[in-house]
Amino acid sequence: MQKTMLHAKLHRVRVTQVEIDYEGSVAIDASLLDAAGIREYERIDVFNVRNGERFSTYAIRGEPASGLISVNGAAAHKAAVGDLIIICAFGIYEEHEAHAMKPRLIYVDAGNRIVRSSHTIPMQAAG
Repeated sequence: MQKTMLHAKLHRVRVTQVEIDYEGSVAIDASLLDAAGIREYERIDVFNVRNGERFSTYAIRGEPASGLISVNGAAAHKAAVGDLIIICAFGIYEEHEAHAMKPRLIYVDAGNRIVRSSHTIPMQAAG
């Protein structure tokens, strides 16, 4: 059996641009892509923390060390400059691969600069 597993996450990055008339995609600071292991043109899912919008598109490389997160094309209607978004990429793994798979989780500051990375999300306690 195959499993679809999270392989990369950019957690709560801040949208710095929206470009309705640009070819559809999300342009992401190349430093963030490299840290997360997300490849250019890879499918990504985007979750807008502010308004709950969710959409799929693909990643394109933005200027390294720029903090750029630009939501482009039709997706630009789903985000605004300043919104916090979560960008996830998934992979399909065989059962034995899925068991050992550890995602790359990248956490940033308000300027989209990496502050830490991890391979696990803490267990959520019952509230």
